[in-house]
Amino acid sequence: MHSGLEIDREAIQNDLERSADFGMVDTDDGVGRTVLTGTPANFAARNYFVDRMITAGLNVSVDAVGNITGRWSPPECDDSANAVAAGSHLDSVPEGGIFDGPLGVYAALEAVRTIKRSDWNIDRPIEVVCFTGEEGTRFSDGVLGSSVAAGKQSVEQALSLSDGETTLEEALEDIGFQGDGRVDASKWDSWIELHIEQAKLLERAEEPVGVVSRITGTTRCHVRIEGEANHAGTTTMRDRDDALAAASELILTIESEAQDVANQESSTAVATVGSLNVEPGATNVIPGIVTLDIDIRDVERSSINRILQTIKDACESIRRNRGLTVSIETPYDIPPQPMTGRVRDALQDGAKRLDMDPPTLSSGAGHDTMQVATVTDAGMLFARSRGGHSHSPLEHTDWLDCAFATQVLTDALAELAGANPAPTDKTAINQS
Repeated sequence: MHSGLEIDREAIQNDLERSADFGMVDTDDGVGRTVLTGTPANFAARNYFVDRMITAGLNVSVDAVGNITGRWSPPECDDSANAVAAGSHLDSVPEGGIFDGPLGVYAALEAVRTIKRSDWNIDRPIEVVCFTGEEGTRFSDGVLGSSVAAGKQSVEQALSLSDGETTLEEALEDIGFQGDGRVDASKWDSWIELHIEQAKLLERAEEPVGVVSRITGTTRCHVRIEGEANHAGTTTMRDRDDALAAASELILTIESEAQDVANQESSTAVATVGSLNVEPGATNVIPGIVTLDIDIRDVERSSINRILQTIKDACESIRRNRGLTVSIETPYDIPPQPMTGRVRDALQDGAKRLDMDPPTLSSGAGHDTMQVATVTDAGMLFARSRGGHSHSPLEHTDWLDCAFATQVLTDALAELAGANPAPTDKTAINQS
């Protein structure tokens, strides 16, 4: 640990506990929250975060898609230099946990507070960032704000996204968080995101933190199968065009292929059908239309492509053999993304100062960092998850592990920002 760069453990815990109040849901076990983009709960979470950054002396700005940035540029640093940035997101899935996103946001803020109260100077500015809509539960499939910051979609495209009733632009206006301009991640010197692991590898290794080597690629497919709705009692089996029966074939094909790929090519390959809608959805009616959403992930692009091709072939087989209409779209396709060596090294250095030797691991979940990493040097740090639970009220990271991870992040940010001891006042020494 750099001399004088000791974080305030109570401060990070207090911020996370306060953040948990926004959108809190009743639950028998654990602590849960629902914070969807553009909702009153999202407003409250954002407002508290902004207040905490202003209190810390950061210059706060909000861009056109609601990304929030707090900039610290003390007089001794080069204000024109590209900033080092860190952060995450404040939105959640429905009935999610309290650590996914907020830990990265408030750890970054505590890192800046720690460096500010130290006797160290920095060479370049540091920015604390909260991205809009990382979870993708309302307006997009995910990483919304970071995709705009990385130039993957325009501000206009993002603002026009709709949940079926309201556009992102309208929702941000409603909560007073539509600003101006665009956060440009390509102008950052580097980026770090601290996040809970959401798996059990660190717990099994008995390590509080891990350094991420690469983030999984993610491809999402929307499939629509159109048969013919008809009476369940009077339509013979040979005369049926059952869309759900066809969808069942597709689902089992996806599961089988993913298992084969995991066994033969890449153990981290996965594929999931997580959403299924059946119309008209009545017990005594043959399903006429089925729509399903498919999530494919792996750290190897070839594995994703193999599973995707199998899905396309299976859809063609349904058209040919069952005579049904099948359409497939892949609106979300992000390739696997490696992390940058010098940022990983800074995180490893920070851990070593605490006498830790963190394992290197890949991320099976997608994060804003996979967008940012396409335009600047980027890295991720994982904090241990208890039981591997995430996206549920059972999600938990011990407060001591949160503190360890925040300390490592602080040291890494200080290193990347060129932190160095403040010059000694020789005049004062001579006079003493």
